[in-house]
Amino acid sequence: MKCVIIINQTLPLGLIANTAAVLAMSIGDKIKGIVGEDILDRDETLHRGITQLSIPMLKGDDARIRTIRTKILEMDGDDIFYVDFCDVAQKSRDYDQYKAQLRQTAVDNLHYLGLAIYGPDQAIRSLTGNLGLLR
Repeated sequence: MKCVIIINQTLPLGLIANTAAVLAMSIGDKIKGIVGEDILDRDETLHRGITQLSIPMLKGDDARIRTIRTKILEMDGDDIFYVDFCDVAQKSRDYDQYKAQLRQTAVDNLHYLGLAIYGPDQAIRSLTGNLGLLR
C-alpha cells in the first residue's frame, strides 16, 4: 500500500505546513495499522508510534488536486481512501462552522489546498506519478 500527500504549491509556507498536518492526522486516524506501535529506547524512554509508511509530499495546484480527486471518485471500487482539505475548512473557526459552510458550498466552488491518498501502489502511482516532490 502507498500513501501520498499532494499540497497546493502556491500556498504560503504556514498554510503548506497546516495542510500537511491536517491531512496526515486524518489519514492516521482513518487507516488502521498505518501508525506503528510505541517503542522504548535503550534507556526505557517511551517514543510514540509513527507512520510505518513513507509519505511523499507532492506538489500540485488547485486544478491538479481537483482533477485527481475527480478521478478517484470515478474509479471503480473502494480500495482508495482519500482526504481532501479545502479553503472552506481552512477558513472555518471550528468544525461546526466548517460543516455548515460546506453544506452550503457547491463542489465546483471549493478550492483545494491539499489531498491525501492511500491505496494500492499501482493505483496511487497512476494518479500521482507525474507530480514532482514539494520542495
